[in-house]
Amino acid sequence: MSNGAIGPLDYSDLGVCTDCIKGKQTNIRKVGARRSSGVLDLVYTDICGPFLKASWNDHKYFITFTDDYSRYEYLYLIYEKSQSLDMFKIYKPEVKNQQNRKIKAVRFDRGGEYYGRCDGSGRCPGPFANFLEECGIVAQYTMSRTPHQNGVAERRNRTLKDMVRSMIAHTTLSESLWSETLKTAVYLLNRVPSKTVIKIP
Repeated sequence: MSNGAIGPLDYSDLGVCTDCIKGKQTNIRKVGARRSSGVLDLVYTDICGPFLKASWNDHKYFITFTDDYSRYEYLYLIYEKSQSLDMFKIYKPEVKNQQNRKIKAVRFDRGGEYYGRCDGSGRCPGPFANFLEECGIVAQYTMSRTPHQNGVAERRNRTLKDMVRSMIAHTTLSESLWSETLKTAVYLLNRVPSKTVIKIP
């Protein structure tokens, strides 16, 4: 690559797979997207699961927190969606200590674990939304049925699941080890070059 992060690669023996290109195309194209100007200015989060087969230690979900500026991602394995706030309370002080900066905004979908539930009088903010308000962190909710508004987290989760499926299919390991494979995938993605950031995350 031009910045010297890795040596030159030879792709001359690889053909173009038209079916792969068609399979990865999406219907929505985001034009004029703006990136954050600093670390922790905006954090994307999403919960993925439940997996059909629980992990070897009974986890069925995972939650990710991805920094918009650096694309560095944190992964936490959880048993149920209601643990989202518990994981954020672990994530928040860790990144503050590591970066000496505070989280300014968090973007997520309108799932009940983040947004809260609705009753007859309107939306009742859930514990996650209340905690963000107490901390002075801006909550950026996406509109219903618009996953592309939380595209960084959604695409990253799709990439992680694809990597996990590929790695497990390539080995004779039990499917219950998807959690360990997932940790490996996040480790790798945090250390490879990306066209969206100047340096590796």
